[in-house]
Amino acid sequence: MPSPPLVPDLEPLDLAHLARMTLGDAGLEREVLALFVAQADSLMAILAALPDDAAALAHTLKGSARAIGAFGVADAVVELEAALRRGDDAALALLTLGCAVDAAREAIGVRLART
Repeated sequence: MPSPPLVPDLEPLDLAHLARMTLGDAGLEREVLALFVAQADSLMAILAALPDDAAALAHTLKGSARAIGAFGVADAVVELEAALRRGDDAALALLTLGCAVDAAREAIGVRLART
């Protein structure tokens, strides 16, 4: 039995998961990716101010990210939610989330350019 890789897969977008979620429909894939980018941009702009409902907004982003296979974004949201729950300074978690969203957005741009 082969050993698991020493370095985990760090791709910002799990294309196999995305294909399963969109049933292999390229048009649906393009639509959900475009919707994710728009939603992520909107939510990140709102989250920048860390409003009182930041945890709920972040949770929305986490669900959308998991749906398309942007698991790095979802993992970063988990960290942001934890910081908010503890009452910690969430600036670093928000910065990390922003980087994850940027990486996903770039991968989505590449994907959309191919289809």
